[in-house]
Amino acid sequence: MGNCWTTFYCYGNSDQGNQNVQLTSGNVHLVTTKESWEAKLSEASTDGKIVVANFSAPWCKPCKAIAPAYCEIADKYPSILFLTVDVDELAELSSSWNVKATPTFFFLKDGRQLDKVVGANKDDLRKKTAAMADSATTSPSAIKGYPDDGNKLKNHGLEIRGLPE
Repeated sequence: MGNCWTTFYCYGNSDQGNQNVQLTSGNVHLVTTKESWEAKLSEASTDGKIVVANFSAPWCKPCKAIAPAYCEIADKYPSILFLTVDVDELAELSSSWNVKATPTFFFLKDGRQLDKVVGANKDDLRKKTAAMADSATTSPSAIKGYPDDGNKLKNHGLEIRGLPE
């Protein structure tokens, strides 16, 4: 497995103790504006890619704990686009996706939610990412056709859901 290089951002002041959090890697892109979110989703849709979006916060201990695993998973699946969204910086976007806890990972195709993982559950994140990658490579219609050919997705315990309101 390849190396995972990271960019660290520092939040807080010296009284609170600086908190370093891993936000990006070679295949994890930091989304800082609604426009960049829309551009990344559009790019993924054009390229036929699945998106895994990590809604997290720099102060969140579970977010920091799962960050290395998220980076490792991203490096393992270069055909998937991995994004990180800071829920504090993009509160409106986070609310529009009904993010109630951090971290929350959304699996998207053509801007539509296929599934999600709430919490820092590394095993669930790995399994669902592998299932998405497998479904996309072995049977693109299993994801592209959404409900029409959801058997492969159902076999992996994944759900197909619509856009947030």
